[in-house]
Order: sequence, then C-alpha cells, then structure tokens
Amino acid sequence: MDNIIEARNISKIYTGHTALDDVSIEVPRGKVYGLLGPNGAGKTTLIRIINHITAPDRGEVIFDGHTLTADDIVNIGYLPEERGLYKKMKVGEQAIFFARLKGLSKADATKALKEWFERLEISQWWDKKVEELSKGMAQKVQFIVTVLHRPKLLIFDEPFSGFDPINANILKREMLKLRDEGATIIFSTHNMGSVEELCDNITLINRSHNILTGNVTELRHRYGAKDFELSYVGNPAELQNVLSPIAAEFELGGLDRDGNALAKVTLRDTSDLRNLISAANDTVALRGFRQLLPTMDDIFIRAVKESNSADSQLSNPENTSAE
Repeated sequence: MDNIIEARNISKIYTGHTALDDVSIEVPRGKVYGLLGPNGAGKTTLIRIINHITAPDRGEVIFDGHTLTADDIVNIGYLPEERGLYKKMKVGEQAIFFARLKGLSKADATKALKEWFERLEISQWWDKKVEELSKGMAQKVQFIVTVLHRPKLLIFDEPFSGFDPINANILKREMLKLRDEGATIIFSTHNMGSVEELCDNITLINRSHNILTGNVTELRHRYGAKDFELSYVGNPAELQNVLSPIAAEFELGGLDRDGNALAKVTLRDTSDLRNLISAANDTVALRGFRQLLPTMDDIFIRAVKESNSADSQLSNPENTSAE
C-alpha cells in the first residue's frame, strides 16, 4: 500500500520522561488515520515530530517517499489542540494573513476564503473582530486556514472539541470531502464515535508504545470474534446449562421486536462456534444469530487495560501466577 507518512522506530525522551519508545506507524495515502490514546500517552509528541516541530532522538520519518525535511511543511496542514488567533484583528483580515503565509496571493486567498466561509456558514463574521467569536466559530476559522492551501497531509489534534453536534457534523463532512479529493488526514481524538464515523485505520498509543494498529473494520471483527447474540424461544436455564462448557460468559437479555428471548454468549474459543449453534439449536428454537461487534470505545478500553496489565506483570514478575 502507498504510504504518505512512515514513522519508523521513533523514540523521544525528555528529562525524566520517555514520551515515545520505538513507535512505528504507516499512514496510507488518501485515508483518514486516527491517532488514539489516553492523555500523556505520546500522541501529541508524535504529531509534533511528524510536523517537523521537534526531532526524534531515534528513528526517522519518511514523507511522500523521502526523509522528512523542513521543505515538506508546505505540504502539511496542522491544527494543534492549543489554538490561538489575534483577538483584536478582524476575522477576514487574519484569515488572509495566514493564507499569505502559506503562499497564496491576496486575491487567491480572498476568493478561496470567501468560499470556505460560506461552506462553513460563517460569512457574516468576516468583518467581526476575533474576540467576538465563540470558541466554535474561532475553531472553524482555524480549520479553514489549515486546509486552505490544499496540503497533501492534514493533521488535526482534537478537532471537535468545543463544537456542538451540528457543527461537529459539518466539520466531519468537510474532512471526508477533503479525503475524497485526495488529502490524507491524521487526527487525534478522544471521541471514539468520531473514529467509527471517519477513520479507515487507527493506531492506539499507550505509555509511549504502539499497542494496537489496524483497519477499523478489521479490528472490530477481531475483537468481537467470540461475542454473539442469540434470539430464541425456549427455556433460558436449559440453554445456559448446555452452553456452559463452551461459553466463557452467558448473559440473558430482554426480548427482540418479535418477542423472542435474547442471550449474549462469549465463546471460550472461536473454534467452538459450530458447537454453539448446534447445541443451541438442539435445546431451544433458534430464531436468530449474529456476531456482536464492539465499539471503538470498547476496543480502546480493552486494549489499554491489557497493555497496562502486561506492563504491570513485566515490572513485577513476582506477582505473576504460575497456575
């Protein structure tokens, strides 16, 4: 697959703190790539390295087939989490100022900005001072300035903070349009719903390490490989009894829209799927059967817990049971 960014074995150490420890990611061209992780995991440090704001202590970043240099920054648009506009300037004047810094002429900048202001429904704020803007309106202006020069790579750090659902959806729509027009997008967020809506691929960083990477759809199927929901007519106690040898968990649910009973089953092993269907069908009248796919929030929590548990056992080997 053609990658626009490859971060290879990146490590970054600050005084008394390892921000990144041998982290590698590959960002496919023309995709939306989610960079996830708890606060302090190392996401922002990696973003700053990719954006050539700081340098890694070890490792390298490959951009568009070559080692990243300062000359590549013109092809990267970066919207940091900590944003700032000059409060006393008029909105339109400031947007033109930033666009000129990106290499656009005043005429081209004004024309493109007017179009974007209309698309994001903030045209009426062109001649207002920045200090009159709400946080959400100011973020729209900064989003526009970030994407205006059509860079190959866009990096957004928590782009939806401060937005109500309507304006967040407007921003999501524009991000997907930019992707469809050829841009590659990296964005860091704590909003797992946005990850499911937008991301093609993700990397989850925890405690300075890459603990999970993959395609969003494939990850959901992988993490939900053992979870199933049955709808049936029959005795739930008998069903639970017959499935207990192969079920790690058995949970009774309510009723589906047709009045059939529901049960959630987590298999001990995926190879038991045939046995599950056969045993259930012999015990009750099986009306439906489906795999339960976890949300990205479920996967995030599970992966972080597993990573923290593994780290704890490595640092305290005497606590590891020999059962």
